[in-house]
Amino acid sequence: MLRPVVWLGDSKKSIQAFPTGAQKVIGDELQLIQFGRMPKNAKPFKGVGSGVFEIALAFEGNAYRTVLAVQLEGSIYILHAFQKKAKSGIKTPQKDVDLVKRRYKEAKKLEKDEENRTKEEDRI
Repeated sequence: MLRPVVWLGDSKKSIQAFPTGAQKVIGDELQLIQFGRMPKNAKPFKGVGSGVFEIALAFEGNAYRTVLAVQLEGSIYILHAFQKKAKSGIKTPQKDVDLVKRRYKEAKKLEKDEENRTKEEDRI
């Protein structure tokens, strides 16, 4: 079963700004996740919550990141996408981590609202 994708904030627009080749790789990896598989470029995104993963892609000398929540019940939530431009080290900038945290909370609320709506429809 193909799980639906929910794009939060400007994440879809951000991926569309990536080079075409990077977009294709990210798209292929998101599709694998939709089918319940975990791509080779995905790893847990620490410090946010269980089930939050980051697709880390090196493409033409640049680093691209897509952060998503997959452990929520029905959908896959794309929380953030960005080109990583670290001055030094591999640490994700705090502003990006804070944005992921906010959007993860939003995703959990959306999932809960959807769950409640479905329960209400089942009662009718």
